[in-house]
Amino acid sequence: MQKRITAIVTGRVQLVMFRDFCQRKARSLGLVGSVQNLPDGSVSVTAEGETDALNQYISYLHKGSVLSRVDGVKVEWGEPDGTFSDFLILY
Repeated sequence: MQKRITAIVTGRVQLVMFRDFCQRKARSLGLVGSVQNLPDGSVSVTAEGETDALNQYISYLHKGSVLSRVDGVKVEWGEPDGTFSDFLILY
């Protein structure tokens, strides 16, 4: 079943290759969406795909990249809207 998540990841998640990590993990799971740094130092992630893949992706978000320190992941579930055809890093 296709679903959509929107997540806000807090901690040391900027300037530590976190967006690249998010993109690589999403693509490996067949997810589409985007990741973007926010002005407050957190990272916003939107992903669409199969529920099982999204649950696995959320566990990756909690772990983070090698240099990052994830303090929290707030996830909201919703219905996919088909906006994305790939997983992109937004600048």
